[in-house]
Amino acid sequence: MSQHSGTAATGTHYLRPGRFDSAFGRLVGWLARRGVSLLGSAELSVVGRSSGEWRSVPVNPLTYGGETFLVSARGHSQWVRNMRAAGGGRLTLGRSVRNFTAVELDAAEKPAVLRAYLERWGWEVGRFFGEVTAESSDEELRAAADRHPVFRLTVER
Repeated sequence: MSQHSGTAATGTHYLRPGRFDSAFGRLVGWLARRGVSLLGSAELSVVGRSSGEWRSVPVNPLTYGGETFLVSARGHSQWVRNMRAAGGGRLTLGRSVRNFTAVELDAAEKPAVLRAYLERWGWEVGRFFGEVTAESSDEELRAAADRHPVFRLTVER
């Protein structure tokens, strides 16, 4: 069962993974490193802001409007904090490694991306969004936006 930590009001909303989620995440990451994507998943690696070492976590990159986005369904996680400090990272799927820079979206830019993300992966991550769904209004999505950081990626060529 997920644990709450922090609140949206302070910008520290985060839902910790339970045992099942952690085990499933390790499996998805292991598969991604071997070139197997579960419905679009990949492994995100970002340099840790304190350790300076690469930290990895499975993610669901979203292609929307010809651009690639990362959404943190669980909130202001360690990978989000590391991404803010590092300004980029890499996505791995098997031998394919895509380095990128990242820019965090402001709340006004998020509703369309959050809706597309929930349309694609709501079945998997909807529980982290509470009452908000892909069918929610832009106003409802904006109200949830502070709890779910979104980054636009620019993949290096």
